[in-house]
Amino acid sequence: MDYFQLKNGVLHAENVPLTRIAQEVGTPVYVYSRATLERHAQVFREGIAPVGRSHIAFAIKANPNRAVLRVLAKQGYGADVVSGGEISRAISAGMKPEDIVFSGVGKTRAELEQALDAGIGQFNIELEEEGVVLAEIAASKGKRAAATLRVNPDVDAGTHAKISTGKKENKFGVAIDLAPGIFDRLAKLQGLAMKGVALHIGSQLFDLDPLEAAYRRIGELVADLRGMGHNVERVDLGGGLGVPYQSSENPPSPADYGQMVARVTKGWDVTLMFEPGRVIVGNAGVLLTKVIWVKPGVINPYVIVDAAMNDLARPAMYDAWHDFAAVRPTGETMIANIAGPVCESGDTFAMGREIDKVTTDDLAIFRTAGAYGATMASTYNSRPLVPEVMVDGDQYAVVADRIAAETILAAERIPDWLA
Repeated sequence: MDYFQLKNGVLHAENVPLTRIAQEVGTPVYVYSRATLERHAQVFREGIAPVGRSHIAFAIKANPNRAVLRVLAKQGYGADVVSGGEISRAISAGMKPEDIVFSGVGKTRAELEQALDAGIGQFNIELEEEGVVLAEIAASKGKRAAATLRVNPDVDAGTHAKISTGKKENKFGVAIDLAPGIFDRLAKLQGLAMKGVALHIGSQLFDLDPLEAAYRRIGELVADLRGMGHNVERVDLGGGLGVPYQSSENPPSPADYGQMVARVTKGWDVTLMFEPGRVIVGNAGVLLTKVIWVKPGVINPYVIVDAAMNDLARPAMYDAWHDFAAVRPTGETMIANIAGPVCESGDTFAMGREIDKVTTDDLAIFRTAGAYGATMASTYNSRPLVPEVMVDGDQYAVVADRIAAETILAAERIPDWLA
């Protein structure tokens, strides 16, 4: 469920008409619903309740806006981060350092130091050398870094190849057959406190079977590690639950997922760590845009909107679907292509799709844009960086400014020797 609904013939975000936001902020603009964020956070927590001891760390990469993070912090969520910048964002938004999990395959020494100094709660180690370096840095500071070893279970998640992370050819984690030896060696280092293991096999998953297969493999690894004399306190199960980008899609619910996890992990006697991202924020945001032209086409007309691939990259990168809806629908429909102004053939959101009939200057939205939307935006073609708005009931606030092309231009320099 989300809070983007028609009221008196006009699409609203909660109780704010999107026409008002377009008039006062301009387009394109991302619009987030606080009520939707809170509801999704609560539904996920309720869904995993059967598992017992748990910790939820929101995957900041999905949407790092600080207002979004503050809403989730108020819901008791921690953060899953993959950079020093995300650590700073999480803490500045009110998330407790001890509730932060530092993941990612390319943590630099400077980032490891930053995380240690901040007192984050868990490092997910991606390779043995990283663990050795982390131990050295921690020991030099008189600390022991709480860590898990990320394991690659070699399970195909059955998702898009670019968001699959659990197969043996993917760059993440250590091979599961090598994990016991690596864990054993790392556990002997003075600067590390090895707490358990971690995994994440992919994103936008519609089938729980691959997750169950991966978790069963991890359960066997936990038993092996304990058989070697190691104390395993935590297992980080990652994230990956999908969301419906089309009305016909029916991904498993957090309750379905929680029941599966409770069944598979029964008897593990660990704190289970979860890293939801898309499932929390995906349907909590839309991209509001304006129609520039409806251009006649050879087969179908092109609806040219002022949003582009630099604002919402997913269709160009993943051939992703985002529902397109008029802000003031008339009930009429049309078959059309939807494209942006960027000078790329890939700047296309849909081809030959039945959509609400729109004309020049009409407003429309791309739904389910709260995850991997603004966070992946760029200034390609010297376009402004898209702003972000959060709605709360009948009020809204701009939570990220539109960064003008002139502002970006002013940050560049032509050296004297090119005069």
